[in-house]
Amino acid sequence: SKVFPSLWPRWKNWWVRGILTLAMITFFFIIIYLGPMVLMTIVMCVQIKCFHEIITIGYNVYHSYDLPWFRTLSWYFLLCVNYFFYGETVTDYFFTLVQREEPLRILSKYHRFISFALYLTGFCMFVLSLVKKHYRLQFYMFGWTHVTLLIIVTQSHLIIHNLFEGMIWFIVPISCVICNDIMAYMFGFFFGRTPLIKLSPKKTWEGFIGGFFATVLFGLLVS
Repeated sequence: SKVFPSLWPRWKNWWVRGILTLAMITFFFIIIYLGPMVLMTIVMCVQIKCFHEIITIGYNVYHSYDLPWFRTLSWYFLLCVNYFFYGETVTDYFFTLVQREEPLRILSKYHRFISFALYLTGFCMFVLSLVKKHYRLQFYMFGWTHVTLLIIVTQSHLIIHNLFEGMIWFIVPISCVICNDIMAYMFGFFFGRTPLIKLSPKKTWEGFIGGFFATVLFGLLVS
């Protein structure tokens, strides 16, 4: 408001969003320039943060404060699932390196058995943590953890799997999401008249449709 005192609030929002968009796109290109390993690290960090957020929501909403080992087991299962998924990926894409190193060769040979043993250990810890009068809540939170793992870890693993197949399989889908978000806002800003959903009153059908066609065109051009 101090920088643009004479502009309407609507146009102030436009300039703020525009500046932030350019900054984030620049940061996005810098990350891509740094290469696949940096991208994979960022994907892993985002995965861990998302998992933490969802587990915390369950912990607070369902008042799981008195459940023993809940947080510890949740993070243990995250570790187990990541070990299983990324162990498979490393074995597939770095087969020559794995076969050359004796410890890696042993881990690769018994990878699924080790993963299964780790999961069984976690399940036994869960059974040992069961407390009378809390069984239903404990099983509910056990399910909450596994659904969270399914949603978060599977997606991040597939993103990293795409990166191993070539950076283009990461850049094009992510760029399409960015394009859709920007163009939906722009079409909605200039032509928006019809509300789309009550949940987000600023979203419009004009923005939705404009963003859709702009994204299809962008995807064709970029690919």
